[in-house]
Formats: sequence, structure tokens, C-alpha cells
Amino acid sequence: MLHFTASLPYDQRLALCDIRGSIAHVQMLAENKIIAVEEAELIVNGLAGIREEVEDDSFPYDLDFEDIHMNIEKRLTEKIGSVGGKLHTGRSRNDQVALDTHLYLKEEISTIDSLLKRLQETLLDLAELFQDVLIPGYTHLQRAQPVLFSHHLLTYFWMLKRDRERLEGAYKRADLMPLGAGALAGTGFAVDREQVAGKLGFGHLYENSIDAVSDRDYIIEFMSFASLLMMHLSRFCEELIMWSSFEFGFIELDDAHTTGSSMMPQKKNPDLAELIRGKTGRVYGGLISILTVMKGLPLAYNKDMQEDKEGLFDTIDNLKALLPLFAEMLQSMSINKTRLQKAVDDDYLCATDLADFLVRQGLSFRDSHHVVGEMIALCGQQGIRLRELTPLKRSEFHPALAGEISFLLDPVKVVEARRSRGGTAPSAVLEQMKIARGLLS
Repeated sequence: MLHFTASLPYDQRLALCDIRGSIAHVQMLAENKIIAVEEAELIVNGLAGIREEVEDDSFPYDLDFEDIHMNIEKRLTEKIGSVGGKLHTGRSRNDQVALDTHLYLKEEISTIDSLLKRLQETLLDLAELFQDVLIPGYTHLQRAQPVLFSHHLLTYFWMLKRDRERLEGAYKRADLMPLGAGALAGTGFAVDREQVAGKLGFGHLYENSIDAVSDRDYIIEFMSFASLLMMHLSRFCEELIMWSSFEFGFIELDDAHTTGSSMMPQKKNPDLAELIRGKTGRVYGGLISILTVMKGLPLAYNKDMQEDKEGLFDTIDNLKALLPLFAEMLQSMSINKTRLQKAVDDDYLCATDLADFLVRQGLSFRDSHHVVGEMIALCGQQGIRLRELTPLKRSEFHPALAGEISFLLDPVKVVEARRSRGGTAPSAVLEQMKIARGLLS
């Protein structure tokens, strides 16, 4: 029973947060004359010694004491005697564990946000580097229109921007101080919650003691952010995997981020990208787990809520491991300009511009769409390109097509024409990069 219910094997990572919260709590108790100043100093010094033990890995964790909170209190009593028991005056493990998790998540959110910003910087650097490179844009995984490679890369920059905005929201919800809620009803001691919040750097307090110990929304919100982030990274990995295949050959991933085959010597497998794609399911699982744990719980605290941490810790560990690797993988990849140039040298990609040209001659877009579709069908039957149709043959579809139309079938000029804000024209992409740089600064 003890081993099954114990949370120490995973919540011991909250030790430093627990000590930090306890020091603020005991200082407040002394400042409000709830315990003697001398007692508080003894407790603070004892906690400082325990912090050193945690930091140098000499702390004697004991599973018989269930969780990190009881382990620290037991160790404190060993070091300073029975006065250590006064540390728990005016608080419960319910508001104590909530405080620890809030402190921990705030710190980790700041770290993850820095890693996301670095990944955005990497994307922006690459976008600036590849401003002259075209790539086929796809819909339904069918070649659609040519775009700047920079424009494609910046798509993920803006996805990450939204992810960071969601992370900022999760931080705001984590920035609520629960200590002082007690088990669920508050405490009869004259504690000063604002004082503790100030010592610990919290911006706000929970205004309801039951809510303070019952709330796990901030964890769920973080896990929701993480799931959306992983979905974005997984989509990017899918493209990197396809682009690096022999069939595409658009890019080559560096050896540092790929592996060979145990049987086939010619293989270069995009294992890092594949594993990141696979980790997405793991993060989703953590979100579904905590949502399911919380969905039927009555107020206030229930032991089920102990299950809020393992998925959270696992997600944080994976994000902190994979985000730097993702940035490194992008920085070290090379592009195959020859293959890309060949891929965009397909004038079917310019068919929309041909249809737009006919619209300018007076046709409705539906009619022009039909005309160009018939031209492409004919080219497909004859195994030729649009540019290989003779002026006479083009005129059979519409008289205006008898003239010079090569500029309409040039992917470079097609890209340059997309000058609307957010478009793929070089001028529009430069403006996009300028806005992106401003956001990062």
C-alpha cells in the first residue's frame, strides 16, 4: 500500500521548490508573530542545509515517508529537533504541493519559452539565408504553386509565435499563489498570503481556498500548449522526412541527426525527426490522462490528483530535450538547389497565373479555370508542357493566348507577383521577416 501510493519516486524533483516555499512560509510566520523569530531562523538554516544536500545529491530520500514534503520535514526534524515540526503551522500538504507545482511550472515555462524563441531565431536565420530559393508549394500533397523556401519556413515561425502566446497564458495561470488555503478551508492562523506571494514572486493569489487546492487547470493548459506545439513540430518533421527522401531529394539532414541501417549500407534514416514525430503521441497521452483524472472529481483535494505530475514531468523533459536538437537539425541541414530548381520548373505550377491572365481579358474566373484545365488535359495527353503548346494551338482555347505568355509560366515571375501582405513575393517575405525580427527583439 505504501509503495503503491507513494509519490516520492517522481515528486522528489520538487525538492528545491518545496524548500523555497517553506522558507518563505516560515519567514512569514515569524514576521506575523505566529512562531518565534529564533525558531524561524533555526528552521531556515536547517532548510538551507537540506537544500545543499539536495543540490549535491546527498539527501537521504526515504520511501517510507511517501512524498518529498514529508521527507524534507522528517530530515529537518533530524537536523534541528522537534522545532522542525513548527514549519507546518498554518498549512496543509494540499496547499503545499500546489505551491510547489506552481513554482516548478513557472520556472520550466520560462526555460521552454527561451528554447522556443531560439527555434524561431533559427527559422528566421534560415529564411534570410534561402531568400532566393524556390520550392513547390503543396495542397493535398499535390504540387500547387511555387513559393519561396523562406516563405515556407516562416510558416512555422508564426505557428511557434502562437504557441508562445499560449505558453504565456499558461504562465499567467501558473502565477497564482495557493499557499494559505490549508486543506481546503483556509487557516485559523493570521497568515499573510500577500507577504508570501511577494517573497516567492507571484503576481496574484487564489481568491478561493477550495479552488486553490482543487485547481489543476494550469497543468492542463500547459499540457494543451505542449500538445499543440508537438503537433506543429510533428508536421514539420513529416515534411523534413519527405524532403530528405530519395523521391523528393530537396534537403539532406546532417549525419549528426540521422542514423544508418543495420543491414542496408546505403540508408540514411531521419531518426531524430521520426522520434520527435513519435513523441507527439506521448505528449497527447499526458494531456488526455490529466483531463480524464480531473473530469469526475468532487471538490476539494482527492488522491487522484497525485496523477497530475508524471505526465507533466515527462512532457517537460521531452520538450527541453528535443527543442535544442530540432534547432540544431535545421541549422545543419543542406538543401539541394538542383533538385528544387527542377521541381519548380514545372509550368503546371503556374496554371493559376494563366487563369488570372484570362480573367484580365474579361473571362470570369470559373470560365478561365475551365479553359486552362482543358489546356492542361491536352498537354497531359500529349506528354508536353504548357510552354510547348504552339501559339496557334493556344489560340484555339482563347485568342488572347496566341501572344507572348512565357512570363506567365516562369515560376520566378509567378512568385514575384504574389506581393500582397503575407504573400510569397520576395518583397512581401522581406516585410514578413522584418515584422518577425521586431517580434523577437
